[in-house]
Amino acid sequence: MKKIKTNFNPRFRAGKKRSGLQLMETFFQFNELDVSKERLCNIMNYAVKRNSWINEDPAAIFEFYQSMRSFIRAGYLIMLKERKWMIDTQPEKISPWVLGLLSEKEYRNPLLVFKKAFREYTLKEFDYFMSGIVYFSMGVYENLPERNIVMPYIHTVKMLDAAHLILQRKREKKIADAHSE
Repeated sequence: MKKIKTNFNPRFRAGKKRSGLQLMETFFQFNELDVSKERLCNIMNYAVKRNSWINEDPAAIFEFYQSMRSFIRAGYLIMLKERKWMIDTQPEKISPWVLGLLSEKEYRNPLLVFKKAFREYTLKEFDYFMSGIVYFSMGVYENLPERNIVMPYIHTVKMLDAAHLILQRKREKKIADAHSE
């Protein structure tokens, strides 16, 4: 009898190679910005509470975790391949309501958010952060996460804002180019 080996490796990478922008567009097709930030906040809150766990479907949490891992990798790819059109050169004053967690400098150049995040933390550390908060939010544990999870959380939220801004500017540029032709 012939032994059959089963390949358990995920096939997420099958097909053509995709850019960081394409991965981010895919992320935001399935996850709205405000919903993603709220879900990340809920997971983070339950991760640091001692005697409670998140009351959501574990499959939905795991799916969100997987999509956030892809999103963070897309941010890393964007950081590696800087593009000039992502910079806002308008000298006007920006309303604090528009900025969110971003500074005015980061709002004008959202790539700074990714550069700063990946200067302070590696992809592996962001993976550790995401898996840690998901793990601790899914059950009651005596111990809390052993590392500082606040700063990676802040970087992740800022990356969500910056990525959304980059994609918004890309759409606006595409519309402006279509009107100028």
